[in-house]
Amino acid sequence: MSDRTMTRQVLLFISVFSLSSVHGQVSYSIPEEMAKGSLVGNIAQDLGLDIKRLKSGKARIYTGDSAEYIELNKERGVLLIKNRIDREALCGQTTPCALHFQIILENPMEFYSITVEVTDVNDNPPVFKKSDIRFRISESALTGAKFILERAIDPDVGINGLQSYSLSSNGNFALKLQNQAGGSKHVEMILQKALDREKQEQISIVLTAMDGGEPQISGTAQIHVTVLDANDNAPVFTQPIYRATITENAQKGTAVTKVSAHDADQGTNGKITYSVTNTQDDFPEMFEINYVDGEVILTGEIDYEKSHHYQIHVQASDDGGLTDSCKINLDVIDLNDNKPAINIMSKTNVITEDSIPGTVVTMINVQDPDSGENGQVQCSINNNIPFTIKSTTNNFFTLVTDSDLDRERASEYNISVTCSDEGVPSLSSSVTLTLQISDVNDNAPVFERSSYEAYIIENNTPGISIFTVKARDADWNQNARVSYILEDSSVNGVPVSSYVSVSADSGVIHAGRSFDYEQIMDFQFRVKAQDGGSPPLSSNVTVKIMIQDQNDNTPQVLYPVQTSSSLVAEMVPRSADVGYLVTKVVAVDVDSGQNAWLSYKLQKATDRALFEVGLQNGEIRTIRQVNDKDAVKQRLTVVVEDNGQPSRSATVNVNVAVADSFPEVLSEFTDFTHDKEYNDNLTFYLVLALAVVSFLFITCLVVIISVKIYRWRQSRVLYHSSLPVIPYYPPRYADTLGTGTLQHVYNYEVCRTTDSRKSDCKFVRPCSQNVLIMDPSSTGTMQRMQSENNMLDEPDSPAEQKPPNADWRFTQGQRPGPSGAGGPPEMAMGTGPWPNPPTEAEQLQALMAAANEVSEATATLGPGTMGLSTRYSPQFTLQHVPDYRQNVYIPGSTATLTSNPQQQQQQQQMLMQQQMAAQQQALQAQPSEASAQPEPPKAAQTPASKKKSTKKEKK
Repeated sequence: MSDRTMTRQVLLFISVFSLSSVHGQVSYSIPEEMAKGSLVGNIAQDLGLDIKRLKSGKARIYTGDSAEYIELNKERGVLLIKNRIDREALCGQTTPCALHFQIILENPMEFYSITVEVTDVNDNPPVFKKSDIRFRISESALTGAKFILERAIDPDVGINGLQSYSLSSNGNFALKLQNQAGGSKHVEMILQKALDREKQEQISIVLTAMDGGEPQISGTAQIHVTVLDANDNAPVFTQPIYRATITENAQKGTAVTKVSAHDADQGTNGKITYSVTNTQDDFPEMFEINYVDGEVILTGEIDYEKSHHYQIHVQASDDGGLTDSCKINLDVIDLNDNKPAINIMSKTNVITEDSIPGTVVTMINVQDPDSGENGQVQCSINNNIPFTIKSTTNNFFTLVTDSDLDRERASEYNISVTCSDEGVPSLSSSVTLTLQISDVNDNAPVFERSSYEAYIIENNTPGISIFTVKARDADWNQNARVSYILEDSSVNGVPVSSYVSVSADSGVIHAGRSFDYEQIMDFQFRVKAQDGGSPPLSSNVTVKIMIQDQNDNTPQVLYPVQTSSSLVAEMVPRSADVGYLVTKVVAVDVDSGQNAWLSYKLQKATDRALFEVGLQNGEIRTIRQVNDKDAVKQRLTVVVEDNGQPSRSATVNVNVAVADSFPEVLSEFTDFTHDKEYNDNLTFYLVLALAVVSFLFITCLVVIISVKIYRWRQSRVLYHSSLPVIPYYPPRYADTLGTGTLQHVYNYEVCRTTDSRKSDCKFVRPCSQNVLIMDPSSTGTMQRMQSENNMLDEPDSPAEQKPPNADWRFTQGQRPGPSGAGGPPEMAMGTGPWPNPPTEAEQLQALMAAANEVSEATATLGPGTMGLSTRYSPQFTLQHVPDYRQNVYIPGSTATLTSNPQQQQQQQQMLMQQQMAAQQQALQAQPSEASAQPEPPKAAQTPASKKKSTKKEKK
C-alpha cells in the first residue's frame, strides 16, 4: 500500500454543550489498514485540553463492548492506532464506516465523544464466486438473447469497489451492464450473432471484473458455452422484484416467500428449475429455494441486530439453458429480545457529606441493540434517597446528588439503578451502586445536660473525683473524639484551675484543693467539650459545685475573754438571791446548720450546788441563796458543745468572786493566774513525759538487743576464723583496791586474725591503771606496749614483738586472793616463772564475778567494750573463755607457753632475758620517769557513785 494511499484526512467537528459535565465531539477520518502506532489525531489540541489535564483526569477511552482499535497517548495527547483496522471486516458494505468511542476524564468528571471514520483502501480485488461459468445454449437462440452472468464481489466500497466488466474478444457474444438500485450492476451476456453448433460447439470466453481503485485491480472468470439444439423461449418471472418480511428469531424452515416463472416452450424445453444466486457472503446458507416450485425457505438464524435487510437473487432456467432472474427484498421485523446493557463509565465510591447538590457521582452508558421503541431506554433509581439520575445525551446518564447529605442520618447508600426499554413487554436491567458518605466535622459535641450540679463535702482529699461530665459527638472517628477543657475563669479572684481540674479524655472533674465551707460555699465554672475535627467544634456547659458543711470547727467562746496576761472575774454579792444572773457565756460556731447549734453544760465547779448554766443560752445563774460559808473564789468550767456528728466542744473557765467589796476579791485572786497556767500546761507535760519515757524504753531495749546480737556475731566470726585464738593471762594480775573475792584474777586478750584490720583498744600504763580503755574513735591495730604514759597510736605499723615488760608483774600485796597468799620474791621482782594454770573452781568463780559486773555496768558500756570494773581487762568476754590446753601467747614476746614442761622452761628463760633487756632500755630512755613513783590507780566510778557526787555538787 503506497504512502499516497495511506494519506489520511482529518475532519474536526467540535460541539460543546453544558449539562452536569462538559462534553465535546471530535471526528477524524483515517484510511483502513494503517500500521499499528500510526497517528490518528492530536486530541488534546483538538479538544482544547492541556496534557496535564489528561494526566490528572486519568483520561481513558471507553468503547463499551466494542473492540479497541484506537488508543490514547496521554504523554503526547494524541490518538494512535492500537490494532489493524479492516474496514470490510468492521463494516462490510455499510458506508460510511466509523468507530465511535468516548474519552473519560475524572476530577471533575467529563467525557467527549470521538468519531473516527475509516475510509476504504483498494485492498481487495473483485472475486467471482465461481471461477468457471457454464452455459448450454441452443443454436436456435435468437440474436439478442440475454444470458445472466454471475456478478463479481468486491468488498471495497466507493471508487474502490466493482466498477466494470469486460469480455474477451469472441464473435458471438457481447457484454451489457445495467445499473440497479443500491449501486449494484446487473451483468448480462448478449448473443450478437447466431450460434452454429456445427461450426463451433464449445465457446470459451473470459469475463473480467475491474474496480476503480488506483492501481486498478481485477478478477476473472472463465465462461464455457455449450451450443445445443434449438430452444427458442426462455423462462419469464411473474415480477422482477419480490418483497417479503420476516420476524427476527424466526425458526429454521420458515417459508419466506415463493417466486414463479413460466416458459412458453413445451416438453423438456419448458421445464423450469429455480436456484438462489448472487447472495452475499454474509448469508450464503441462510436461505434455500425449492428448485421445483420456487418456495424460499429460511435455513439460518435471523437477528435484526446483525442485519435488518436481505436481498435474495433467484434464477429460473429451463432445460434448454434459457434463464431469467428476479430479486427478493426481505425486511427483518425487530423483536424486543435484548435487555438494556448497563455500563459504568466512571463512579465514585466515597463522597463527602458536604457535597453540594448536583455533584456527579456516577456516569452510566446504557446500550440496547433493539430498534425503535424497543431500543429506547429510561433509567430510574430507588426512592427516598438524596440522589437523582439524569439523561445527558442519547443512552448516557449521570447519577447526581439531589439534596444535602448527612452522614449522621445515613453513612452508606445502596443505589439501585434500573434501566428499562419501551418494548412490549418491557425488558430491564439493574445494577446496585454502593456509595459511602465520608464524615465532615459538622456536629459540635453536645453535653448530656444543659447544666450540672455536684456536691462535695468540705475537707476533702485534693485530687478526689467529684463527678463526670459527658458530651457526645454525632460525627465519626477523629471528628467524634471529644476532649474536655476547663475554661479560664476566677473564683473570688483565684483562677478556677486551682480549685478543680478536668480530665481531658474522660471528663472526670477532680478537686484541686481541700475545700472549706466556711470560706466558700459554692462556685461555678464552665467546661468546654471540643472535638478533634479540623477546624474543631466545641460547646460549653456550666458546672456548679456545692460544698457541703462538715463539723470541722469547734465553738469559739467570745465571752468571757480568756487571756493569760489578765484575770477576769465576775462578782456575786453575798446577798444574791436564787436565779441571780452571774454572767453569760457567749460562743459562736462558724459551721452551719445543726453543726452550729450550741449547747452549754457545767463541767466542773468549786461548788456545783451554787451555780447552773442554761443549756441553750449559756447564762450562769445561782440555784440557791449565797451565804457566808461560800468560798470567795469560785471557778466554773463551762463546756460549749455543738450538735455535729461527731460533736466538737470548747471549754471556758469562769472566775466568780463571792464578795461585796473589791479589795476582798483582789486579795483572794492574786494566784489565779499561776493556777490557770499550771492547769493549762499540766496535761501537755504529762502526755509529753509519757511519750519520752516510752521512747527511751523502746530505744534501750533495741540497743541492748543490738549489742547482744553484735557480740554474738563477733564471737562467731572469731570462733570460725582460720587462725587460732590464743589467750594470754599475766600472773597474779590483782586489783589495787583489794576488793576481789578470788585468789587469782586473770586478764585475757584476744589475738585477732589477720583480717581484723581495726581495733578499738588503747593501752595505758599498767602501773597507774589496770584497765584497758576502749576508745571507739581509735582505728589503729594493737601493735606493741610501751611503758609509763606511752600509748599504742600506730594503727598501720607492722606488729613487732618485744620482750615482756616488768609492768605486767605485780607485787604480792597488789594481788587479790585469800589472806596470806603470796608468791616467791622473784615473782614480785618480775623475774619469776609464770604461775600454774588456775583450777576449774577458780575459773568458774572468775566467770561468775565477771558476769555480775557486766550486768552492773551495762548502762556505761560503749560500743565494742564489756565495761567491767578495774578488776578485769576490757578484753575479757563471756564468749571467749580460754582453753588452758592451748598455747599461751605473751604480748611483746616471741615466746609461747605450752603444756610441755620442757618447752615451758625454755620459754621462761627466754622471757627472763627479754624482760631484763627491756628494763635496761626503759631506764636509759627515761631516767627521770623511772625515778618517779607511780600513783596508785583510782577506783572507777560506778553509775551510782556518779549520781551521788552530782547531787552533792548541786547542794
